[in-house]
Amino acid sequence: MTNTTHSRPIQPADTVIVLDFETTGLSPNQGDRAIEIGAVMLKDGKVIDRFQQLMNPGFRVSGFIENYTGISNEMLSDAKSCETVMTQFADFIGDYNLVAHNASFDQRFLDAELSRVNCNYPGQFACSMLIARRLYQDAPNHKLGSLIHYKNIQHDGVFHRALADSEMTADLWLVMLEDLNADYQIKRADFSLLQAIAKQSKASVSQYLARQR
Repeated sequence: MTNTTHSRPIQPADTVIVLDFETTGLSPNQGDRAIEIGAVMLKDGKVIDRFQQLMNPGFRVSGFIENYTGISNEMLSDAKSCETVMTQFADFIGDYNLVAHNASFDQRFLDAELSRVNCNYPGQFACSMLIARRLYQDAPNHKLGSLIHYKNIQHDGVFHRALADSEMTADLWLVMLEDLNADYQIKRADFSLLQAIAKQSKASVSQYLARQR
């Protein structure tokens, strides 16, 4: 699935949907399906809406996935189908741009699940992990949990549930925007700027950002 490429108005980076999937495995191309979607809608840097649903993939998930996510087959047995949930989620997305931590993973599942219900989305993706690799080069690693601790972001200790992870990613996203303002006087970054940061080399990112003031 490809996003539309026609020109869109400039989109501020603080108005996005931050999402996270829990899945039966790593690849929709290998038959893996989504089992939970969680998302936070940010507008002008404030959370204005949330979306969370379990979804039944149509088969039993492995014991490893049950233990990793805390989502049991019993919980999924009464859940709505992936198709029902993803149709609802397509409406939630609207025309917002999208953010995820390790976005290539979540985009693969979003595209695969939406294709099953003939839905698309006009927004673009940005990866908070790739951006954090450029902005926080001294961090011990760039896993979501590590960055939450590195930036002293408060959290409830829940990981690998979709809404909790999307909320933490949203908090990290807003901290990165705050740091762009504090360190580079970029007061309200465009979404395209955040996408561009991810593509800079580590050595050139500071010089690049200094030119964006």
